[in-house]
Amino acid sequence: MENVDVLIIGAGPSGSVASAYLNKQNIKVLVLEKQKFPRFVIGESLLPHCMDHLSEVGFIDNIKKHGFQEKTGAAFYKGKHKTEFYFNDQFSKGWSWTWQVKRADFDNILISTAIEQGVEVKFECEVNSVDASSASEQTTTYTDKSGKSHTVKSKYIIDASGYGRVLPRLFKLEEPVSTPPRGAVFCHIHDTKRTKAAGTNIFVHSFNENSAWIWAIPFSDQTTSVGVVSNVELVDEFAANNGAKFLNHIRTFGDLAGRFENEQLVFEPRTIHNYAVRSKQLFGPGYVLCGNSTEFLDPVFSSGVTLATGSGLLAAKLTEKVLNGEQVNWAETYEEKLRRGIDVFRTFVLGWYNGDLQTIIYSDDIDSNIKKQICSVLAGYVWDTENPVVKKHKTLIPTLAEVIRIKEKQA
Repeated sequence: MENVDVLIIGAGPSGSVASAYLNKQNIKVLVLEKQKFPRFVIGESLLPHCMDHLSEVGFIDNIKKHGFQEKTGAAFYKGKHKTEFYFNDQFSKGWSWTWQVKRADFDNILISTAIEQGVEVKFECEVNSVDASSASEQTTTYTDKSGKSHTVKSKYIIDASGYGRVLPRLFKLEEPVSTPPRGAVFCHIHDTKRTKAAGTNIFVHSFNENSAWIWAIPFSDQTTSVGVVSNVELVDEFAANNGAKFLNHIRTFGDLAGRFENEQLVFEPRTIHNYAVRSKQLFGPGYVLCGNSTEFLDPVFSSGVTLATGSGLLAAKLTEKVLNGEQVNWAETYEEKLRRGIDVFRTFVLGWYNGDLQTIIYSDDIDSNIKKQICSVLAGYVWDTENPVVKKHKTLIPTLAEVIRIKEKQA
């Protein structure tokens, strides 16, 4: 029998940030992680807002030592159209850069730094059951790598298990998503011909009438993550025969200008299907969900890690208040706030695929103020309600797109 103040399930970015924050408050934490680190995971392009979270828990210096590729903006391509957003020219006050990372290395640095700070982490431990019938004491059973069963009692549980979604599965919290099923086929590939600008931006290339797009995320070792996102049928078609059609596409796609034409693969193409997930509630008696345990929309705007670190930090701060005997309105201060940010990203994702957002960003005369406001969302500052695009995202994006279409017809 083990006893801790807070049990955290998952050692990814969300769990690392949450555990480091609580440890700094002298709260006894145990992190249980199912896998052995380092381990591969997708989601390699960060957003500047996550730097606020990483800085607050003291992770930045150790990350800098690794020499990850700095990211200063995002470039969007569609045929003859090209629009670049630079984070030093955004509406919100915040970080003007971040990193492109191989997540195996990045996640390992985060949790290793938390361990250096004093956090207890147990790898290769799988959670089997959770009894949350008491709001003041939770009982969790888990199995270690040797198959031995353990029990741990905690005052609170933070589920940062990502795609493992431990508590959503155990407590039947998952619900259908409203977006069509999509998938991705991707690889890592050598990238010796890229320009300096191509090294500091994530590149997004639209094709197939807005239903598909290519990502190109450059790393500091002259390799790049390249993937195609689309409906499941096209992804399966591209992935067949060891990704033959996918590889031919990225090597011959016009917007990429032969960048990957004769480059060697780091690893063979892999696929992910039906990545969009959602939980119908984000907290309950004695527990809270964060990161991908809450909801994941789409990789197009690289929101995953920022939502993970932001929700992990907020969950930890509110958990600290609970342990100190303070009353916490989880619905208002956590779930509603987190959903607001997710909803901004949702509007952008829907606008990307229905063409509204692409109409705006590929417009020849996009308003400079609107561009700065959109840039702040692309930087992850989706809770900045001073930003008109954040405050009125549901109506502003489709309305602005329609105005641009009318002007283009009249021209």
